Amino acid sequence: MGEPTPAARVPLRHSLMLRLLGTSVLLTVCAVVATAWLTVATTTRAIEKEQGQSLADDVSVYDEMITYAIDHRDWSAVTPVVDDLASRTGRRIVLLDPVTRDPVAESAPGPALRDARPSAIVDPLDLDPALAASRQGSSIDSRVVGPYQLGDDQRAGIRKTAEDHRGCLVNRAGLTAEIVELPGGRSTVAILDADADRGRSLVCPEPALLREPFPSEVAPLAELLDRTETCLGPAAASIDLAITPSLEVEVLRTLPGAPTEAAARACVGTSLHDQLRAYVAPPVLLFVTDATATDPGLPTADLSTGNLLRIAGIAGLVLLLTVAVTVGVGMRLVRPLRALAAAARAPVDRQRPVPVTTRDEIGSLATAFNDLARRRDQLERQRRAMVSDVAHELRSPLTNIRAWLEAAQDGLAPADTHTLELLTEEATLLQHVIDDLRDLAAADDGTFAVHPEPTFVGDVLSQVVEANRGAAATVGVTLTGTVHGDPQVVLDAVRLRQLVGNLVGNAVRHTPAGGSVTVECAVRDDWLTIEVVDTGIGIAATDLPKLFDRFWRADASRSRRTGGSGLGLPIARQLARAHGGDITVASEPGRGTHVTVRLPARSPVSSR
Repeated sequence: MGEPTPAARVPLRHSLMLRLLGTSVLLTVCAVVATAWLTVATTTRAIEKEQGQSLADDVSVYDEMITYAIDHRDWSAVTPVVDDLASRTGRRIVLLDPVTRDPVAESAPGPALRDARPSAIVDPLDLDPALAASRQGSSIDSRVVGPYQLGDDQRAGIRKTAEDHRGCLVNRAGLTAEIVELPGGRSTVAILDADADRGRSLVCPEPALLREPFPSEVAPLAELLDRTETCLGPAAASIDLAITPSLEVEVLRTLPGAPTEAAARACVGTSLHDQLRAYVAPPVLLFVTDATATDPGLPTADLSTGNLLRIAGIAGLVLLLTVAVTVGVGMRLVRPLRALAAAARAPVDRQRPVPVTTRDEIGSLATAFNDLARRRDQLERQRRAMVSDVAHELRSPLTNIRAWLEAAQDGLAPADTHTLELLTEEATLLQHVIDDLRDLAAADDGTFAVHPEPTFVGDVLSQVVEANRGAAATVGVTLTGTVHGDPQVVLDAVRLRQLVGNLVGNAVRHTPAGGSVTVECAVRDDWLTIEVVDTGIGIAATDLPKLFDRFWRADASRSRRTGGSGLGLPIARQLARAHGGDITVASEPGRGTHVTVRLPARSPVSSR
């Protein structure tokens, strides 16, 4: 074999390292440009945002604080709410007492705000018109119901009345209406038709229960009327009050000398405010500021020419470092690949294992290459050994045939019946070796076929035992067969006879005179089990893994007195596997061998 032709160097444009370097540089440039653009755009947006407060955050914070004030009567537990809002909005939130300017709660330490202007005053009884998320045309939040909260029974009763009224409006007046439940528990019916005329609505007048006060509301209304004496004096006795479903108080003139409606409504509104004060938290000052700003007057970004040059310098340094790292990594990647390529191009008889220097994918590739080389060497050794074994097996009978023919031709041996029998025996042996080789070749090519059909296994085993009984008797070995039941299994009877015959013949050859060979068969757990047990010389533990190798025989002399061609057991295993089963062997030197064949029982056990 001549020296290999040196491989041409890979063109630079196809180099893995160059492509890796180009890709990395391109990605780095894109990343630097995108980062610079993003920095400028983000900074500009941040500066614009710092010029005024974020209205969306302010409204969200204000609404949460109003909700807390409605649900609580003091601010002692507001700190977790403030911290959560600050975490969600990214703003610093501070609550101060409106009188002392002492902190009530703050999400993070920061500059003092005692003299600063608050973002809003949190008071559900005096909503900020610019920040209030929902108002019912009143400065008092509609969710503040105080002593006017209805009980469950009252809610159910007024709900039933509202449903009946809605049904009348829909079914009799032909209107579209829906039931609205207000925070205090009252239910009212809203007519949705924009062109509803009064005549149609009068068909179903509003039930008095939907507007009249409940017994639970009488006492709070009386208290409210008493509070109006503070601002109306004796004139308070000349007015009457009614509560609307939305907790708005109507002033009804019932006596002469009552104050004007405007004065009465203003006084009643102030009294209602005082009445509800005990049911909500007291007012606090709300400050919503930037979470990191210490002095709002200082600029947060400097995009001067000097700073832009610094950004460009840092970007160039990042690019240079990226190129250096990429070159180093690329060299490390390419070096083991070049070693693999050189090893693959080397002559087969001069190839050496490639050193595995990394644990990454390239190291895994080197390991796989070394494994492949070892397997190839092993297969080459097996091929050479098999060629030698085949030549040996064919040479012996051919040499014997030629010797007898030449002797008969030269008149040294008579061409009688005995000579013809010897020649026939050698030809039969030669044919047997050729048939075995053909079967193994078919198994290797995947063309080894079996023809299964319902077969009574006992009949097949009886034929095998009878066929080998004469040979066993000749060498003084007792051969017996036992079949448990009369199993009928779908399999190839000819191949089964060949399989068991190989095992029995092998057992008889390796059992000394006075020994025994037993063949047993049974069906267990849907498996046909055939056991061939002998009391022969046994097999060493180190030889068991080689038992099914082709042309292997335990006797190194290759004598036909103690062994056949060395193909019987490999063929037997191929026959078992062709049926979907396998063969296992257990043996101990001097105590015999136990061979077990397990084949799937593809049909129910039946008896004749």
